[in-house]
Amino acid sequence: MALPVRTQLKYWGIAALIFAVVLWSLGNVLLPFILGGAIAYCLDPVADWLERLGLSRAAATAVITVVTILIFVVMVLAIIPTLVNQTVSLFNTAPQVFRDLQAFLSEKFPSVLTEGSVVRETITSVGTAIRDKGGELMNTALASVASLLSIVTLFVIVPVVAVYLLLDWDRMVAKIDAMIPLDHRATVRHLAREIDRVLAGFIRGMGSVCMILGVYYAGALWLVGLQFGLVVGVVAGMLTFIPYVGAIVGGVLAIGLALFQFWGDWVWIIVVWAIFQSGQFIEGNVLTPRLVGNSVGLHPVWLLLALSVFGSLFGFVGLLVAVPVAAALGVVARFLVDRYKGSRLYLGLGQEHDEP
Repeated sequence: MALPVRTQLKYWGIAALIFAVVLWSLGNVLLPFILGGAIAYCLDPVADWLERLGLSRAAATAVITVVTILIFVVMVLAIIPTLVNQTVSLFNTAPQVFRDLQAFLSEKFPSVLTEGSVVRETITSVGTAIRDKGGELMNTALASVASLLSIVTLFVIVPVVAVYLLLDWDRMVAKIDAMIPLDHRATVRHLAREIDRVLAGFIRGMGSVCMILGVYYAGALWLVGLQFGLVVGVVAGMLTFIPYVGAIVGGVLAIGLALFQFWGDWVWIIVVWAIFQSGQFIEGNVLTPRLVGNSVGLHPVWLLLALSVFGSLFGFVGLLVAVPVAAALGVVARFLVDRYKGSRLYLGLGQEHDEP
């Protein structure tokens, strides 16, 4: 005999409470395992594809591991030092950029920047604040990352966890599936497939879109010779998961820097604008439809709310689990709405109802 609904809700509520308490109290301890699990989840389709080509699971995992190590070494040797140097230089030269802006406005619009005007003081203070607070922010961020993610965690624990989880991923999923209550197995499997579809569409799809656009923006801006182009490209790529925000923020930064660097040479300024315009076109018409699809169901506002709430409650670990939890809650909410529309509470006792 199945348990009453009220009893089942009590047990599931207790399980959710235990999950929240464990996440809150053991966040830093669980961090490498969450990161490893996220990496394994993202790479599982690649391992499945290699298996379909004839490789064993162990061989597929080994191939993925070797390729990932090679990519990481190339990034450490060629890309990351340049990115860090450009970021530091951008913060240090921010006051000079704002002084140049002030001189430009004084020349073209002298009435706006009179001595002691609010606009003049604001521009000067913003440039100095970016230099001072930007450096402090970088130091604080590096210190926080060092405290949360030690060198051992980054370079040993996370890769080891990811490799083992990737190797045993299918077996783990099968064991979890075998523990699902028999009365709810069909429903839980349906919800799990929907959650996986949403997560795959967003994390894997948008992750690929962000990476491709980040490489495109950074490479194109570097080719045209824009100062700090690598930083702007990486920022634009990282923000692409929010529609239009990556292109707008990156475009404003790049065009603003191009105006100072190429002032008078309008061809290069137009080229910088064209880079972001073409990137936006490629994202909307090629990358997002092919890699993400049109039915992910994870609205940007819902995503930002989840990131804010979980980040505030659980810190950095909360940010990592915010997207999966948001996807799961969205799928469950749609499932409950469908059940509600098929219930007597919604349909009532009548036989015919007008559709809204």
